Amino acid sequence: MHLRNTLITAIAPIAWGTTYIVTTELLPDDHPLFASLVRALPAGLIALALARQLPQGNWWWKSLVLGILNIGAFFPLLFIAAYRLPGGVAATLGAAQPLIVAVLVVAILRQSAPWRLVIWGIVGALGVALVVLRASAQLDTLGLIAGLGGTASMALGVILSKHWGKPPAVSALSYAGWLLTAGGLFLLPITLLAEGFPAALDAPAIAGYLWLGVVGGIVAYSLWFRGIRIVPITSIAVLGLLSPLTAAALGALLLGERFSLLQLLGFALALTAIVGAQIPTHRRHPAPEVGQPVSPQRTELV
Repeated sequence: MHLRNTLITAIAPIAWGTTYIVTTELLPDDHPLFASLVRALPAGLIALALARQLPQGNWWWKSLVLGILNIGAFFPLLFIAAYRLPGGVAATLGAAQPLIVAVLVVAILRQSAPWRLVIWGIVGALGVALVVLRASAQLDTLGLIAGLGGTASMALGVILSKHWGKPPAVSALSYAGWLLTAGGLFLLPITLLAEGFPAALDAPAIAGYLWLGVVGGIVAYSLWFRGIRIVPITSIAVLGLLSPLTAAALGALLLGERFSLLQLLGFALALTAIVGAQIPTHRRHPAPEVGQPVSPQRTELV
């Protein structure tokens, strides 16, 4: 069951990994925020219309916080990093998410340091760096801050989503709709002020935006937030490494880009980290003394 849930959740970062090739090959230039808005707000509104469930009580502000962290703030920071840094540097910063999650597990969830996540996170980040990083990469301070900020925003969103869970009897589609709508509404004024809308859209652009909204939005985020709720943090944190690996693989398959032996080694390392983090740890619980009631085991988030 754990493996099945992990594989289903992995569909989300794989879908997000198609964003680069869709953006470069189908969408108009210089409108990354509009692409983010289309990916979030229409998808969120459609999900709300289909599910017909609205937040109740404190889930109004929780949905706003989670929507901003996972979507609304993450997307602009991601694109600032992408524009000011070489793609390899930006992707490597994103691959640091498991390490940030490991810190937040201690700081917010008050659990012991997940050393397995730290080790596999380092291996995975090294693997992604070998795949996408170039020796000629130039660093930009604002780009680095934005890249790390976006990674930290997503990591905090994952931790809080895990910590807060979701209300009973609320579907994954409804939950994703709340957060996508909140993130989209946050993005709307930023997009209008900083970028505006494209002057015209051709058929490939419309197809690209539909892909981002339906597959990269409704489907991916429904599966992702479902996975956050039921898959251990140690397992889910490294799944984000699939996004840059998918982007690199599509570049090779569809754009004719070739991998060096070093890049292939990086691929192997990153995949090893993803698989290694899925191996469950078996914790022994002391047997109760004779005559003592058996207490239920505490549920671990990691």
